[in-house]
Amino acid sequence: MNRDASYRPPDLHGRVALVAGATRGTGRGIALALGEAGATVYCTGRSSRSARKVRRAKKSSPFDLSRRPETVEETAEMVTARGGRGIAVVVDHLEAKQVEKLIARIRREHKSLHILVNDIWGGDQYVEFGKTIWQVDLEKGFAMFRSAVHTHIITSHFALPLLIETAKEKGTGLVLEITDGDSYTYRGNLFYDLVKTTVIRLAFAQARELRRKTVAAVALTPGFLRSEAMLDHLGVKEANWQDAVKKDPDYIHSETPLFAGRAVAALAADPNISKKSGRIFSSWGLSDEYGFCDADGRRPHWGRHFTSKYGDTMNSCDEGFYKYWFGGPIDTIYANWP
Repeated sequence: MNRDASYRPPDLHGRVALVAGATRGTGRGIALALGEAGATVYCTGRSSRSARKVRRAKKSSPFDLSRRPETVEETAEMVTARGGRGIAVVVDHLEAKQVEKLIARIRREHKSLHILVNDIWGGDQYVEFGKTIWQVDLEKGFAMFRSAVHTHIITSHFALPLLIETAKEKGTGLVLEITDGDSYTYRGNLFYDLVKTTVIRLAFAQARELRRKTVAAVALTPGFLRSEAMLDHLGVKEANWQDAVKKDPDYIHSETPLFAGRAVAALAADPNISKKSGRIFSSWGLSDEYGFCDADGRRPHWGRHFTSKYGDTMNSCDEGFYKYWFGGPIDTIYANWP
């Protein structure tokens, strides 16, 4: 991995962003990166200081989100400390009325929305890797789909009208769909596979419907993530994360959530972002393109590491893949819709 400690964030002063699912992990990293670029960031999630649960020692999984210590208020404060303006709003994005109220608040307070990040996940507790479709717990699978797909659709449904209005007057808007993996290859579990590929498809479908609205929609995947939960799972902190390499050698190529966040900031500042609309990108690939680094000055490259270890098997979506996304009956018969 290369080192580059000279990172300077793009200038996003005056931009208003909504990071849905900003409490921890990639969502928090994105909120912080937008903050250090000067944006106003609405940070939403369900975990609030007012409803914190005590974590049971030795019994609570680090992936039990109901008992994790992170809160949306903490994220908002971190955004502000980095030079932006963080605004914490407790929202359950499965509840349409709550999301509608959130967007009404953003409209009232800022009259604009430039960036929407759909990062709601909450599915770790439902994943059953190693189980086939005839072995999985159906209710867990459907709950995962509600948590990580329905929430994205609900949020875009209410947020896009304001994003479109803003873009019409102030330049290109941006929708980010956060997923896992930049290919359409199988992901180890039926429901997990459906969720993560559906999120990519959401970016494409929104891009298609937004194509005449000056709003781009793209999907983004981080690499091997040094999230708060994963650090706890491996028994380390960010300060000594490399100790975890003894347990998992691949972790030397991991990245902090801020790395994906800086990818989002770079995309938001790109005047030619419309050319990327409807496609999936990786944090490491965008680092190659835009030159940003991680919090420690490194530029981790999960794709390069994976290829060196397992061969050229990533099968990332490329132009050969995308050509099958365009054209077809609807684009032919209803070429001018919407």
